[in-house]
Amino acid sequence: MEIRIQSIHFNATEKLHAFIEKKVGKLAKSCDSATTAEVILKVVKPETAMNKEVSIRIDVPGASKLHAEKVCDTFEEGVDQCVDALQRQAEKYKEKQRVK
Repeated sequence: MEIRIQSIHFNATEKLHAFIEKKVGKLAKSCDSATTAEVILKVVKPETAMNKEVSIRIDVPGASKLHAEKVCDTFEEGVDQCVDALQRQAEKYKEKQRVK
């Protein structure tokens, strides 16, 4: 799975990139049909708490997209929450595919 990372209004560190690739890479195991993942990191309002917005979109075959968006104190926390949400969505998607 190809992982694209965009950071808006700041420059993401290599450490953050590695963390995201590790976490989102785990999603590839639960949703093996996924082709690409797009991670968007955004600083919403500087100098305030809860100002880091993380959005992850995963493209899967059949014109479906899995999407999660969270606003947290840190990007790592946001990525964790998005990955958890996407894992649940991937399980539901796989279940629907089995029924068909």
